[in-house]
Amino acid sequence: MKDKPTFSRKEQAAILKRLLSYLKPHKKAIAFALLLLVLTVTGDVLGPYIIKVFLDEHVALRSFEQGPILFLAGSYILIQLLNVVISYFQQLRFQEIALKVIRQLRIDVFTKIHGLGMRYFDRVPAGAIVSRATNDTEAIKDLFVSVLISIVQAAFLIIGVYVAMFLLNPMLALFAVVLLPVIIYIIYLYRKLSSVIYMAMREKLSELNAKLSESLSGMSIIQAFRQESRFNKEFDVINEQHYKAMMDNTKLNSLLLRPIIDLVYFAAIVLLLTYFGLTSLQTAVEVGVVYAFVSYISRFFEPINQMMERLSLFQQAIVASSRVFELLDDTNVEPKQNTTDLEITDGKIEFQNVSFSYDGAQDVLKNISFTVHPGETVALVGHTGSGKSSIINMLMRFYEFERGAILIDGVSIREYSQHELRRKLGLVLQDPFLFYGTVASNIRLYNDELSDQDVREAAKFVQADSFIESLPNSYYQKVTERGSTFSSGQRQLIAFARTIATNPKVLILDEATASIDTETEVAIQASLNKMRKGRTTIAIAHRLSTIQDAEQILVLHQGEIVECGNHQQLLAQKGLYHKMYLLQNGIVEVE
Repeated sequence: MKDKPTFSRKEQAAILKRLLSYLKPHKKAIAFALLLLVLTVTGDVLGPYIIKVFLDEHVALRSFEQGPILFLAGSYILIQLLNVVISYFQQLRFQEIALKVIRQLRIDVFTKIHGLGMRYFDRVPAGAIVSRATNDTEAIKDLFVSVLISIVQAAFLIIGVYVAMFLLNPMLALFAVVLLPVIIYIIYLYRKLSSVIYMAMREKLSELNAKLSESLSGMSIIQAFRQESRFNKEFDVINEQHYKAMMDNTKLNSLLLRPIIDLVYFAAIVLLLTYFGLTSLQTAVEVGVVYAFVSYISRFFEPINQMMERLSLFQQAIVASSRVFELLDDTNVEPKQNTTDLEITDGKIEFQNVSFSYDGAQDVLKNISFTVHPGETVALVGHTGSGKSSIINMLMRFYEFERGAILIDGVSIREYSQHELRRKLGLVLQDPFLFYGTVASNIRLYNDELSDQDVREAAKFVQADSFIESLPNSYYQKVTERGSTFSSGQRQLIAFARTIATNPKVLILDEATASIDTETEVAIQASLNKMRKGRTTIAIAHRLSTIQDAEQILVLHQGEIVECGNHQQLLAQKGLYHKMYLLQNGIVEVE
């Protein structure tokens, strides 16, 4: 396991400062909660003092006047009752603030994920992203809900205890001050040693999530190729590493958290009682003062112990926060959105010497140039890896091209707003994705501008209405995750209806009929022809029979356009397209 670097105090302070910035919108609520906290601390400090007065002024002097004793007893009981009530509202307010902060942080993470560029998802496993959005934010929640509240409470209580001790006996209060550097050093040592362990824990938990997500997504392939044993072994290796990191954390916590603080506490009590014992040899010692100091020392260490127990949560939260902020600060976002009011009206598309590389080393597109006039259909064909889908990725701005220019209606696509670009370009992919909901919601995609009638007309247009209306609940039939209860052809038809419902100016078909059987494909060809009328269409196809009527066919090979023309022209050239056509039709060329 590769060691993870520790966070310096400066880095931890920067992470904590950024986390605390989420508290700014809640200043008034925090001020009120702190006021309640001051009242509870005051009650905690007054309690032992009242008992001290009772012991020294009544028990020691054998003075049991009813009035003063009843006043002290009533005051003590009233303070304790008020403390219970005020503590309830103080805890409630702090918890409410903490949960609101985490709610906003999760919104920021979720929003950021949707704004990330496709390159990010190419290099980061889905399970790791899920881990940051769920496990890591949950760890941060513990920071606000448990740790920071405990630290604030401890700070106020320690200050109150010190004030009370200085009022009772300045010499002993100075002794208690000496304890602070010892405790601070223990905290420093723990933070230094634990940051490495917690980083390893979070990384291994992320890897576990990624492995589980991969297994669930590819379960059919795993079972079909009998890969269960291999995946179990890989999971066991990561799980074992996570277990070892957890055990290292347990050993560290067992030493540097409560046990060592308890040792300091017992040492302080022994020294305190020794001091009073030696003092009693020379002068009388008030029993109330002894009780008050022992009580205050206990109250001093109580919040310290709470802080130390939660220090592990603090370190986990700091590590988790660094991972969340790493995601929030990722610069690999979608291309900068333009806010211009430019509209796509005609749908003329021009690629001018466009080159692109996914890894920055090897170009997958090399000087691609072509023009699609309004209403024309251009087909992209070629072997796997020739660059067909990359052209679509550039046009949709899923990736940003480095060289060349892409124009729509004579204007660079970078000048259009993302909203306008995605609204006027209708994309149908080879593997359609259906969301959990109903058939109607998957066609409408919660677009309030589309009525139920629009949804039905879109389905009818692509001839999906017959199978939809045969479902038990018709358009309100429940759709499970990814539409697993529908056939590939049915999912594709719903995807067609979804695209046509928005009435796009440009239609992009990325092997859209590849998942449809021949009979269904023939049935929807008329619909596809209707969809293409009046729209600029770019179609990727492996079945050459589906694009023979295209005005222009571009043949790609290793990222370059090697042939261009219509179906008859390309056959006449007897090049790569001709060979592909013969191969698909089972014709053996006689030399």
